[in-house]
Amino acid sequence: MTDEEVKSPLVELRKRAGVTQKAVADALGVTDHTVRNWEKGREEPRLFIWQVKALCNLLHCELEELPDHFKSANKSAEA
Repeated sequence: MTDEEVKSPLVELRKRAGVTQKAVADALGVTDHTVRNWEKGREEPRLFIWQVKALCNLLHCELEELPDHFKSANKSAEA
């Protein structure tokens, strides 16, 4: 399965909001490389509450819409 076939919930929310990885990174005080790793399931975000609020604000979503886990079941089993 390629990266294109596995869509992270974060990617879907980000694209729906029309926001770039760089904009997410800037809003959260991380690098765009970090955001890319989250979206590909290579890393799990460890966010402060202010970052979660900023992410919801930026993506125009409610807290409940954010995924509880950023890694897919397949990727977790492989790790």
